[in-house]
Amino acid sequence: MSAPYKTILVIDFETRWSKKEYTLTSMTTEEYIRDERFKAFGCCIHEFGSENVTQWYRHEELPRIFSAYDWTKTAVLAHNAQFDVAILEWVYDCHPCFIFDSLSMGRALRGVEVGNSLMKLAEDFGLPPKGRAVHSTDGLTELTPEIEQELADYCKHDVFLCEEVFKRLMGAVPLPDGSTYPRYPAKELRLIDMTLKMFTRPMLLLDADMLADAIVNEKEKREELLGRLGVEDAALASNPKFADVLVSMGVVPPTKVSKTTGKTAFAFAKNDALFQAMLEGANDDLALLCQARLAVKSTTERTRAQRFLDISGRGTLPVPLSYYGAGTGRWTASKGSAINMQNLKRGSFLRKAILAPEGHQLVVGDLSQIEPRVLAWLSDYDEMLDIFRAGGDPYAAFGSQMFNIPGMTKDSHPVHRQSAKSALLGAGYGLGWASFAAQLLVGFLGAPPLRYTREDAKQLGVDVEYIKRFLDWPDNVAKMEEIPHTCTAKELVIHCVAAKKIIDIYRATAAPVVSFWAMCAELIPRSLAGGEEFVYKCLTFRKEEIVLPNGMSLLYPNLRQEVEKTPDGKVMRDHNGNVKRNWVYGEAGKAPTKIYAGKITNNVTQGVARIVMTDGMLRTAARYPVVGTVHDEQLVVVPDAEVDDAKTWVLAQMTMEPKYMPGIPLDADGGAHRRYGLAKG
Repeated sequence: MSAPYKTILVIDFETRWSKKEYTLTSMTTEEYIRDERFKAFGCCIHEFGSENVTQWYRHEELPRIFSAYDWTKTAVLAHNAQFDVAILEWVYDCHPCFIFDSLSMGRALRGVEVGNSLMKLAEDFGLPPKGRAVHSTDGLTELTPEIEQELADYCKHDVFLCEEVFKRLMGAVPLPDGSTYPRYPAKELRLIDMTLKMFTRPMLLLDADMLADAIVNEKEKREELLGRLGVEDAALASNPKFADVLVSMGVVPPTKVSKTTGKTAFAFAKNDALFQAMLEGANDDLALLCQARLAVKSTTERTRAQRFLDISGRGTLPVPLSYYGAGTGRWTASKGSAINMQNLKRGSFLRKAILAPEGHQLVVGDLSQIEPRVLAWLSDYDEMLDIFRAGGDPYAAFGSQMFNIPGMTKDSHPVHRQSAKSALLGAGYGLGWASFAAQLLVGFLGAPPLRYTREDAKQLGVDVEYIKRFLDWPDNVAKMEEIPHTCTAKELVIHCVAAKKIIDIYRATAAPVVSFWAMCAELIPRSLAGGEEFVYKCLTFRKEEIVLPNGMSLLYPNLRQEVEKTPDGKVMRDHNGNVKRNWVYGEAGKAPTKIYAGKITNNVTQGVARIVMTDGMLRTAARYPVVGTVHDEQLVVVPDAEVDDAKTWVLAQMTMEPKYMPGIPLDADGGAHRRYGLAKG
């Protein structure tokens, strides 16, 4: 990357706070900085790599100091730069040409679970410990000379630590064991910069009138529903009280056994099969009660609407995303942001309330079926790749095979196609029949709940012999009995054998994917645990890591085998009496994470798909601002006059064949509108 800057400033702000009423533990970063009580006591600045002494400047000095820099050629480095650069931009109107963030880099290189605070990084890198100010500034609006000097020294040390940590994360300085990180990929640094500017340099607007109307309408509908039932919020929000209401109606409250604790609990969650049965059942009064329960418990939508409305009164919408928030490199909502932009429901008023600036539109591009395409390419599943190349519908094509329905389409057989989609997206990662069957009953991947019938089983080719073989296997019966259900025992058997048949069909049809699982399973002891380097296409398997084509790695630290136990501590055995052992990873003292062939397949597929997505985003950003991303979708601000050409151009950037994946057929769809929720029709 040719540097767009001449100077990097390492900065750290110290700000006013109050434990009782004004603190980042109870406020979002956006709320805190835009609050009228906000005050920066001062800021420490050091020119990266120079011998100059780090300087402390008071708030009143900062406008003069900042005005001395040419921000078109000045970059900024901070630890948790979302906070410090937001202050720099929103309070002091200074806009660095590039942003570095040691916190984001730490998450990517060390993992999201190990802790990447400045204190933890300093400790792990053998640096002097992070300082502690003896005098608290809690509640202070002015500083005494003594407290200010102490705060300045504390701040200077943080700047020193941030710079030293950054050098190590960049691979420029050895770690305590003498090793170094590989030089941080330039593309990934650009993604950090892009992500931070989505927050620190926001362009999106919010429709306050729409949000206010939606909040009122939702409240009126909820109150009308509660009035019809003659109950209050409290009776539905509390599990014990909701159970009492059910008992008063002559309904036995459904329960479940927790897989983690082994204890019995009420099955009142939206994704519990027994709750779904009440919600979708023939008892209208009971279904209405369950609807009211969801309306009361589902506070996310209305809470977020209120937060959006509050933000609209303060300014534009900063998009709070954590770069490398997930181990596969995917973005997640920033911790404590309170507005998860990654799970706004399609068609919701929240999406429609998000606007491009006046005179602009949002071009939204969405990669089509990117994970199935990546998995097909990785596994050399040529038959599936040919379907993609021909512009066909892979879910309908696979459904035609599954259900023996030639010419199936999304319109002709929507339920069967959804089943095929569920199979492709689940079975492709080694999903077992029992998990598949259980998830179908409550709605797989957001689809409506589905229970297979005799007719479905017949179309799948299930016969009496298949059912007999299924029931003759004790493990199958045991797994089936663990599935929460409301149907009869016979209906559950039909559903489960149909689900298993679908998994069998997938594995027989997608033989290349099954072979890829086998390779991944072999590489756990051989490479990830044993340390033998193995290169496969754009992936490199090494000791406790898989290197992706962008130079970043999927991490499996402290990989080991552990005996599998029940929640109450009993050793588990297979049907032959052998002790079951799992490959697990994670820090000692913390709950381990299981790793197996299907999980590795999922990880590498997601990781590579993310790189395909981000490569397209970076190409787009060379011409237009990318102001947000949701899964495989990017939001781009484009002037009205350029929209038609921009739509075609943006999709072309997203579907450009990667050099590291020759021959993969990519596709994307999208649209444009001033309102985000209307951009894709």
